[in-house]
Amino acid sequence: SLFTLKLFQTFFFSKKLTQVGVVTQLLVHPMKSGKAALVETAECLRMGLKYGELRDRHWLVITEDGRMVTGRQQPRLVLVSLTCEGGQLCLNGPQMEELRVRLHQPNNAVVDCRVFSVDVQGRDCGDDVSNWLTRYLESDNTVRLVHFEPHLKAQRPSEKEPLFPKDEKASVRDLNTRLDKDVTVFQFRPSIVVSDCEAFTEDTWDHIQIGQVELKRVVGCGRCLFTTVDPETGIITRKEPLDALKTYRLTDPKQKTAPILGQYYTVKKTGVLHVGEPVCKITY
Repeated sequence: SLFTLKLFQTFFFSKKLTQVGVVTQLLVHPMKSGKAALVETAECLRMGLKYGELRDRHWLVITEDGRMVTGRQQPRLVLVSLTCEGGQLCLNGPQMEELRVRLHQPNNAVVDCRVFSVDVQGRDCGDDVSNWLTRYLESDNTVRLVHFEPHLKAQRPSEKEPLFPKDEKASVRDLNTRLDKDVTVFQFRPSIVVSDCEAFTEDTWDHIQIGQVELKRVVGCGRCLFTTVDPETGIITRKEPLDALKTYRLTDPKQKTAPILGQYYTVKKTGVLHVGEPVCKITY
């Protein structure tokens, strides 16, 4: 009967929440490969975390012909802090004077860029920023900074893994038992750090809820050479912790030689995240 069908549907689709951890850190990385900003709360949008004017990985260093420059080629980028204050873009780095320029420069050129093998666009941040970054990196070739704006061509999740990585503190603690020198979560550039859970249990969190935010797991985060850059010194070793991870975390055949630490999620329901909120696994 219709009555029976409705009862069945209500039962079948009822959502069950089981707490699996607690959010202990939220990190926004405004500039790709740049320094993280630790925040107590952040908006969780389709394109990642937002805190005030800061949007996660919305600024990108490029060569003059539009190819991305990351910490793999320029490890000292991890020491560059990008912030926004009073309508100004602020850059800081070791042994460099602070640079402040207007945040919004709508008359600047829109530049075609290449992120991995994907074409995207960004608004050029101007010559002063370009000169500052080129001097800081002591680069023989000029680099520029571009800013992604909502109406520009974006990197779609279908073209590359989603832009919203999530990490887990217990997994990093487990890794440290295998290393001579401890590493921190900063080395893995997460957006959300979760504690009060077993190491690598995030591998099983297919659908989670934090406050009103719902996230759906896509794929494990395959780790690369960038993890061997020390976020405190900007020095790349090209060995640890990547070598240690490869001894026990080659768990996803799709990732081939990339060991897994953390998971990529897409945002199914947006909202505001807070440090201290429970992380709940969703089952039906």
